[in-house]
Amino acid sequence: LHIKEYAEIQKIHNKRKINHVWADDFTLRKISELISSDRELELQNIKGICHGSRNGYEVKKLTEFLKNSDIIGTDISETALNYPRQVVWDFHDRNSKWIENFDFVYTNSLDQAWKPFQAISCWLEQIKTNGLIIIEHSRQHGVKGTSEMDPFGVLPEYMPYVIAEHYGHKVSISISKSIKSNYNLEVWLFILKKLGN
Repeated sequence: LHIKEYAEIQKIHNKRKINHVWADDFTLRKISELISSDRELELQNIKGICHGSRNGYEVKKLTEFLKNSDIIGTDISETALNYPRQVVWDFHDRNSKWIENFDFVYTNSLDQAWKPFQAISCWLEQIKTNGLIIIEHSRQHGVKGTSEMDPFGVLPEYMPYVIAEHYGHKVSISISKSIKSNYNLEVWLFILKKLGN
């Protein structure tokens, strides 16, 4: 798969599913509580970025749940420009303006990564020391769920091992579970805390 082909596939499916919202209020509220309860974050002005946020639903809700926050979203498709606080960006790519700029990264789109470890490495750069990467994942994101649109798949039970193998010296990993209020589906929240040097 070539990068241009990957980008075109993602844009096609983005437009096809533009009104399809995977994120749900119950899980996003739980995520906001996890962020708010972290004693090592500066909670007066939380800065966050949501990758692969399509129509910006999670940006809107996390901004609502996290008072005094500054949150943006990214999507590879130009349709991102149709929604508030959204920017067009491929989440695999480094952005020098974003280095150590955010308290948290949230995504439910790691399955859409064609180079997942390149993406996570970029996200690690984007958060401050003690910042969080929160990856929402489900059984549907396993190997059997892979497709042209969702090229990366791993079952939730194996995700901590996959993360530890690549980033064990850079992060601590904790896990929380939720039931999606829009799909009645169990999801895992993998919380990666960036360790200091």
